[in-house]
Amino acid sequence: MGLKTFKGGVHPYEGKELAKDQPIKEVRPKGELVYPLSQHIGAPANPIVAVGDTVLRGQMIAEAGGFVSSPIFASVSGTVKAIEPRRVAVGDMVKSIVIENDGEYKEVEFTGIDDVFELSNEEIIAKVRDAGVVGMGGAGFPTHVKLSPKEPNKIEYIIANCAECEPYLTSDYRRMLENPEALVAGMRIILQLFPNAKGVFGIENNKPDCIEILQKLVKGEERMEVCALETKYPQGGERQLIYAVTGRAINSKMLPADAGCIVDNVETITAIYNAVKLGIPVMNRVATITGDGINNPGNFLYYIGTNYSELVEAAGGFKGQPEKIISGGPMMGFSMFSIDIPTTKTSSSLLCLFKDEVVAMEPTACINCGRCVEACPELLVPSRLAKMADKGQSEEFEKWHGLECIECGSCSYICPAKRHLAQSIKSMKKQVLASKRKK
Repeated sequence: MGLKTFKGGVHPYEGKELAKDQPIKEVRPKGELVYPLSQHIGAPANPIVAVGDTVLRGQMIAEAGGFVSSPIFASVSGTVKAIEPRRVAVGDMVKSIVIENDGEYKEVEFTGIDDVFELSNEEIIAKVRDAGVVGMGGAGFPTHVKLSPKEPNKIEYIIANCAECEPYLTSDYRRMLENPEALVAGMRIILQLFPNAKGVFGIENNKPDCIEILQKLVKGEERMEVCALETKYPQGGERQLIYAVTGRAINSKMLPADAGCIVDNVETITAIYNAVKLGIPVMNRVATITGDGINNPGNFLYYIGTNYSELVEAAGGFKGQPEKIISGGPMMGFSMFSIDIPTTKTSSSLLCLFKDEVVAMEPTACINCGRCVEACPELLVPSRLAKMADKGQSEEFEKWHGLECIECGSCSYICPAKRHLAQSIKSMKKQVLASKRKK
């Protein structure tokens, strides 16, 4: 059977060879840890500790601020030093809990369970909620909300996003190689919630070793299978993954559940296993620290709240001062002006590039070649949408389905005129959506 995929997309330089063969290495933090209270989509968490309190690793320090929210846990033991605004990766000042690490890592007692099949659906979802599990692929949507659709019996597919299509990123790849049993066990727990669903591991074919490992682990599992995907960006986009695996299409007005699907990435499903089976909340995750500006690119299990500078140090430091530092991948990540920033539940990568090749490119006039149209996975006309955006034509922008853009950056990547198509479209989307919220 041929490889599953979607229409459109691009094939950027992968850059995965820099870190993919580096096993996951634990990094214990040295300095203070900072926990922003907005690490997820929805209401910020509310602090339940005060300055001067002594906390243990695994202790809840902020409770969910509503149904669409998520609690936050201390990843080290120590003393609450401050509760104050701190700078985060996107540049905003966010109210945060600051803990002085005592270096002892004294933990609360975690209570696991022998047989997860004894749990009711409500108990499973409560464990996921109370452990602070969110979408750790970047979006940060609280997972207990995603696992609570209105009509659970209509869910037919639980899709594990194992594509990791962003260039340079290899943390999910290492998780699949080193902790595949936890990934499969996490899928088994999710399937327990949805009796009519099949679990599908969607993996790009540039990871044949992961495909082989997971195929062996799910052999004999009637409700699980591995789906080999064509290596193409953005194969790991939620809409593209759903289409590739099921042939079903969704748009910006729909949720995956409307197409009978739930999608979670590797790190999230592993966190579900830790929460339900082991009783361990979200305190750690794996991130890739990579790029030609890093001495020893690798994959690191870090303690949430750790400063990015400590992860760079663990990766051997900079070769020289990089011209571009990106949180996430080069296609959908965002530039950082400093690495004196705390990591969060959604910090999946730090990409450090010695030279900023993009900034040196001068955009020229559109030559109407149509390459952006061929590349767009949403079948839009990016060149025209960008022109409308630049001219402030919001009504025309909406008529031409500009709100369907998933901001993948494929159009900018493929444009021979080096026009900032995705940037213009993204800015106009924000303006249109903000205007709708006001109305």
